[in-house]
Amino acid sequence: MKKKLFGNSSGLKKTLIKTIESLYNFRTPPEYIIDPELARLLVELSHDIRRQIGLLLDRNGKVIYVIVGESHQIVIPVTMDYMAIPGKLKGLRLIHTHLKGEPLTRDDLTDLALLRLDYITAICITPDGKPGAVYSGHILPNEDSVPYQVLEPGTIQQLNQQLKIDCLAQITALESELTRKNSLYKPETGTENAFLINATTVDPKEAWAAMDELKELCKTSHINVIGTAIQRRKTIDSKFVVGKGKLSSLIIQAIQKYATMLVFNRELSASQIRSITDFVEMKVIDRTQLILDIFARQAKSREGKFQVELAQMEYLLPRLITKNTAMSRLTGGIGGRGPGETKLELNRRRVRDKINRLKKEIVKIRKQRRQQKSRRKRKDLPVISIVGYTNAGKSTLLNTLTQSKIVAANRLFATLDPSSRRLRFPRDTEVIITDTVGFIQNLPKELMQAFHATLEELADADIILHVIDISNPRYHQQKNSVEKILKNLKLDNIPTLYVFNKIDRIDLDSFDDKWLLNQGIIVCATQKQTLKPLVEKLESMVASKKKLGVDQKIFLH
Repeated sequence: MKKKLFGNSSGLKKTLIKTIESLYNFRTPPEYIIDPELARLLVELSHDIRRQIGLLLDRNGKVIYVIVGESHQIVIPVTMDYMAIPGKLKGLRLIHTHLKGEPLTRDDLTDLALLRLDYITAICITPDGKPGAVYSGHILPNEDSVPYQVLEPGTIQQLNQQLKIDCLAQITALESELTRKNSLYKPETGTENAFLINATTVDPKEAWAAMDELKELCKTSHINVIGTAIQRRKTIDSKFVVGKGKLSSLIIQAIQKYATMLVFNRELSASQIRSITDFVEMKVIDRTQLILDIFARQAKSREGKFQVELAQMEYLLPRLITKNTAMSRLTGGIGGRGPGETKLELNRRRVRDKINRLKKEIVKIRKQRRQQKSRRKRKDLPVISIVGYTNAGKSTLLNTLTQSKIVAANRLFATLDPSSRRLRFPRDTEVIITDTVGFIQNLPKELMQAFHATLEELADADIILHVIDISNPRYHQQKNSVEKILKNLKLDNIPTLYVFNKIDRIDLDSFDDKWLLNQGIIVCATQKQTLKPLVEKLESMVASKKKLGVDQKIFLH
């Protein structure tokens, strides 16, 4: 095996490095924490160079890494061959020296909990360079209390005796209990256990509303939410979002609940992804990637798939980090949809080439759309476009109005591919009515760019139907989010009719904003009889628009 000397080895003489590398020649019996002779040599070397030295041992007692640190700490390397999974430990134990006789530090215990080490042990060094007190700790399979246990200090011999001369049996028993408890939390096949984190600088009420929406996004993506945390901050931490200390405690909570994934309710920068994924051995995704994954799952048409893949690639490009574990977890996504398990073999050049190919395909689709538009214009049929927040009931409304069977489901982004149907009013006026992709607050810019061709369809609308789910406690916020997107698309000048949906789920007498309800039409999209006022209003608006168009032609003539 190639000897791995990790850490701050600069400035060490070659002869000293060779002596340190000799630590690889020892093999600790699996039943011991560490062989007493190996411990003596480790202490002597650490005392000579006045730096902490650590050893990572596997369960066979074989030294996998020698780590040379500073006087006060060591940094544990990323060990890709030894990744802890829920219900299991890492398969490695850390034995390191302490120069000042201190017990296990907070950083030591944090590393134990975060990395799921089999054991962590600190050997103190006496003034004359001999092994002193030994402190050791291990994981506890608890959900609510302290996630580790620190053993009584003693000598190496006493510690081995305390473990009943069988360290490996202790590890196996702990792991067996972890596996048993993990089975109680094990989600359905193909799902993940996620711990959600929202760092916010806004009002706590808005933060909780955003967390509720993040839960809905997880539900749509078949992710099991096992815990949430909201932290209000003056500023968002540039490396760890919530700060390193807070992130440590949250990750430990997540691990205790057997989470397999952290989901952040914001878009993570490349540097934040790098910092967080170096810090924790589980999947880390952000809100943008979660939405992209949902779109990738639910896109059905050729156009929709191209647009989603383009959005994923444009999201991925600035986050391609060479020689970093971040992308090996990031590009795997949730269900491996879209680009799939691309991992590190995706380099920037290949991604740019893919982006260019996708853009060319989308240009072709735009040409086809323009041809469809010209045919529609020749028939001079008015166009009504339905917009609204995701899951507001747009597809259901279209189905009920036109007796269609477009997929309508009680989940976010059930509709990604626009659908158009003809609608004939009672006075034989015919229109085209179109369903569009649902909007969402802070829609990822990659999706806005990728779906620009689809959203452009709205520019040809004669009337916009803005469907609002008034049974949702956040209906005001959702209404404002949709209007903000329409304004950004410069579509706020098109005649718009509010449609307040799901009246069957509220008490109209005690509704908190009756004035707003008078600004539109109230309906239940699943009940055809409630749509009569809407149809009459639409017919009146179309007739007025046609009359205006005729008057304008006469005036121009």
